[in-house]
Amino acid sequence: MGSAEHALDRPAGAAPPLPDEIPDDQLIAQPSRAHPRGLYLLFATEMWERFSYYGNRALLALFMVQALAFDKQFAASLYGQYTGLVYLAPLIGGYVADRWWGNRRSIFVGGALMAAGQFTLFAAGSMLQTPATAITFFYCGLGLIVAGNGFFKPNISSMVGQLYTQNDNRKDSAYTIFYMGINLGSFIAPLICGFLGDTGNAADFRWGFFAAGVGMLLSLVVFGFFHRRYLVSPTGTPVGLAPKAIAATQASQRNEPLTRQDIDRMIVIGVISFFVIFFWSAFEQAGVSLTFFAEEATNRQLFGFTVPASWFQSLNPVFILIFAPIMAQLWSALGRRNKEPSSPTKMAWGLILLAVGYLIIGFGVKDMSSTAKASMIWLTAMYLMHSLGELCLSPIGLSLVNKLAPARFASLMMAVWFTANAAANWFAGILATFYPEAGRTPVFFGYQITGLHEFFMLFVAMAFVAGAILLALTRPLQKMMHNVR
Repeated sequence: MGSAEHALDRPAGAAPPLPDEIPDDQLIAQPSRAHPRGLYLLFATEMWERFSYYGNRALLALFMVQALAFDKQFAASLYGQYTGLVYLAPLIGGYVADRWWGNRRSIFVGGALMAAGQFTLFAAGSMLQTPATAITFFYCGLGLIVAGNGFFKPNISSMVGQLYTQNDNRKDSAYTIFYMGINLGSFIAPLICGFLGDTGNAADFRWGFFAAGVGMLLSLVVFGFFHRRYLVSPTGTPVGLAPKAIAATQASQRNEPLTRQDIDRMIVIGVISFFVIFFWSAFEQAGVSLTFFAEEATNRQLFGFTVPASWFQSLNPVFILIFAPIMAQLWSALGRRNKEPSSPTKMAWGLILLAVGYLIIGFGVKDMSSTAKASMIWLTAMYLMHSLGELCLSPIGLSLVNKLAPARFASLMMAVWFTANAAANWFAGILATFYPEAGRTPVFFGYQITGLHEFFMLFVAMAFVAGAILLALTRPLQKMMHNVR
């Protein structure tokens, strides 16, 4: 947030007021091309929350198989159901925030529930000697994380857009910066939680979950200390309050009837949300089938050190951190030449790049014997292409939803976006059950999966076809967006 001046009555010669001394409704920000400080507060809050979530994700499938003795098909299916519910719950959380609680209160409640969930998983990992009790705590922990994410996720994302005016061209770069916070947490999480929990000793998984719980507490502390000071709109009014606390002018904007343009734009949100299902259902194999692949079929020896399978989940976020600034510069350069693709076009290319990633690893395992192990290079190259695809789709989609959604349905439309993620994660779990094993030949709609090559080619076909169809639909979607890019 840029510098601000405040017209408050003070004695002559008195020092200017500190931000803490100024009521929220009197904060007035001067125009600035720098991003507001509230963006970096949300960056840090989301970074630690994603550390918590992805630290959990790095261990979850391995914990189910190695500590709770679930078979792989059941673990894959349960993983998909859990992650699907994680992204479905924001539909309820977004509605509660828009109707009653507001963003700020929802974030606090959600964060507290998620922290409780991670520490409940720590308890589950501490009770492996009594499997029935451990499994009960395991399910309770997952339930708390699902409920907490429902309140946290849509509200933190929608608050980014509230820091800017409706037509501020910094929104895309703001969401890219915010997305880098997500990926910084995602990069650190598997390294720390994997180091503590993925040791080959089932009893150590609990320490990975404990670290994830500490990360969630840090997220709450950061947000709690600074949200009053920095979460303000360009005019200086506080954002994220409960509806009854919103100023009359803001309330009237939120209660305006929907126009034809609003309806068209909401339809576009629905269409792009449908296509991202195909992206995330293939992408989210990282937490389950690709983790099994890294554990069992990848040569993980590096200079005498065995790389933990969970660490491969850090490849995607580190590539995001490297290439996000480059992609942002690319879009800016194309924009200056009036050649920047529309948001749906960028998202279509994200799907195609995802398909290329699976094509690379499919080639790497082609004709590989059942006893051989693939080089880490193939897995690394695949994650690189997936990361480039993600940069074309996910931050662009978050920004587009914020720009298209009517003010009265801002959090709810963000929740619709995450509902597509819910369907994708549920579908990802189903697809992961087709992961090939010795003595088992799964069939997907008549397509026999006899080995890893056939398994990966399934995702090549799915992502490429979805990307091609979305590319063909970009022109009509652009018309329905009514000059929003």
